[in-house]
Amino acid sequence: MAELTIGELSERSGVATSALRFYEERGLIESRRTTGNQRRYGRATLRRVAFIRTAQRVGLTLEEVAEALATLPAGRTPTKADWARLSRSWRPRLDEQIRRIELLRDRLDGCIGCGCLSLRTCTLINAGDWLADQGPGPVRLQP
Repeated sequence: MAELTIGELSERSGVATSALRFYEERGLIESRRTTGNQRRYGRATLRRVAFIRTAQRVGLTLEEVAEALATLPAGRTPTKADWARLSRSWRPRLDEQIRRIELLRDRLDGCIGCGCLSLRTCTLINAGDWLADQGPGPVRLQP
């Protein structure tokens, strides 16, 4: 099986070489080194990078991806059964993320709809910073 250079892996996966190096530093992917110290990746790494990118697109952190990949035998690309198992384990996390996004969307609809014409009912107003004791950030928009 032919191996890929980092440039070829980058081109085929659509992921920058710097990101691939970062993934490798984090242990998400692995390469072997040539005698000239150049990286060479197995073709299966394309699927592994696609797995990583897909997980990131649905909002999982690289730490969560690393934990999932650590459950696989070293150097093996996730199979359909692996993906089903991992997606089942991520489902509660993703359901909570969806709930938070829907809540944010619904609260912002009201805010955007008002056009900030009524500061008495605006969910973002925090006159005198009285919400400071509830924590940092937009606490009214957080579930």
